[in-house]
Amino acid sequence: MRALNSAPSPFRGSCRRAGIGLAVALMLAGCGTTDTITEQPAFYTNLAKTGKPVDAEAAASMISDYRTARGLSPVTIDPVLSQVAQGQANAMARADTLSHEVGGRSFVQRMKASGYDAKQAVENVGAGYHTLAEAFSGWRDSPPHNKNMLTPGVTRMGIATANAPNSKYKVYWALVLAQPD
Repeated sequence: MRALNSAPSPFRGSCRRAGIGLAVALMLAGCGTTDTITEQPAFYTNLAKTGKPVDAEAAASMISDYRTARGLSPVTIDPVLSQVAQGQANAMARADTLSHEVGGRSFVQRMKASGYDAKQAVENVGAGYHTLAEAFSGWRDSPPHNKNMLTPGVTRMGIATANAPNSKYKVYWALVLAQPD
């Protein structure tokens, strides 16, 4: 006596052939190439590993979204503020220290030296953040830095990083936000 589930089936051979055909099709599908390359968003790029500078446009977008969600104006990149930020990031990296006053120059002195005419200006600095997302989160979670990012009236910004591969921090950050006069 045969068990019911072991009885020959008229579909058994065709199912097996279909299964083999499907397996071959799937294997061949994996052999193809695609032209689509998915890039990691700029705010997750590890700057300590790549040595690349921060993507200023991605930073402006991130900070603008954060500000506009709270009823504040968006910010745009300003070349002079970017130079001020880059100078500060470079100075901190050279000195391997996190400070607003590297080399004895305060933020107010650096802004005056840049010739930028601002009604108001604020600065955030940081070190050890390897991605824009980390820097943004660190500043957002720090009350005085968050207050700077949410300063009413600012519409312009500059952001910069300086890589210091031999430092424990690896990456130094400077963000300058201003309201032009």
